[in-house]
Amino acid sequence: MSTHINAKEGQIAKTVLLPGDPLRAKFIAENFLEDPICYNQVRGMFGYTGKYQGKDISIQATGMGQPSISIYVTELIKDYNAETLIRIGTCGSVSDKINLKDVIIAQGACSDSALLNQRFGSMHFCPVASYPLIKKADEVASLMNLNYHIGLVATSDLFYDINSNYKLWSRYGVLAIEMECCELFTLAAAYNKKALGILTVSDDILTGKETSAMEREQSFTAMMELALKTAINFS
Repeated sequence: MSTHINAKEGQIAKTVLLPGDPLRAKFIAENFLEDPICYNQVRGMFGYTGKYQGKDISIQATGMGQPSISIYVTELIKDYNAETLIRIGTCGSVSDKINLKDVIIAQGACSDSALLNQRFGSMHFCPVASYPLIKKADEVASLMNLNYHIGLVATSDLFYDINSNYKLWSRYGVLAIEMECCELFTLAAAYNKKALGILTVSDDILTGKETSAMEREQSFTAMMELALKTAINFS
C-alpha cells in the first residue's frame, strides 16, 4: 500500500490509464474491462484492474490539476512499478481547426506551473510524451477513423484563465488547454517510464461552446477505446 492508494502488491498492472474523474474510471472499468476488481477507494479516487483483449490494464483516477496527478503517478511508479501511464481526460480547444469531441494526442505539454520551476529553476525543461506511444496511438486512431489531432497542449494551473493566457498559447500553435499532462510527462522522464496524453475536446475556449457533465463522464468512448487499444501493446 501507499499513502493514497490502498492496493495490495500485484493488484495494479504495469500499464495504467489515468482519468481525472473517478466516475469516468468507474465507467471505463464497468463497460470495457473484463472482471474488473476495485483496488482503491481512498478519497473517492477509484482504481480498478481488469483485462482488455486478454491484457491486464489498470485504471486509476487522479483528480484535477498537476499536484493531484503528481501524487498518484509518483505512487504508481515508486510503490507499484507502473511502466506505462496514459492520461485520458478532457481539454479546451484554442484552435479554430478543432471541433468539440475531437480527440487530441498530446505530443508535448507547455505549462504555466511553478512545479517546473521548483525542479529546474531558471532552466526550461520540455515535457514530451513517449514516441512509441504517440506512434501506436496515431496508428490506432487512424484505423478507428477518428477525428483526431497530434500536437502540443498547454497544462495550466488555472481552470478559469483570468489572464487570457490561452491567446498566447494559441498564437504559438498550442491546440488545447488542460491541467495534467505536463506533470505526467515530467515524472515519466524522471523515472524513465512511458507516458502519453489522449484528450477529448470538451469545450471550445474560442467560441464558448461546451459539452455537458454527463457527456464528459460517459460519452467520450472513442478516447477510451483509443487509449485501451494503444495500451494493450505495452502491457
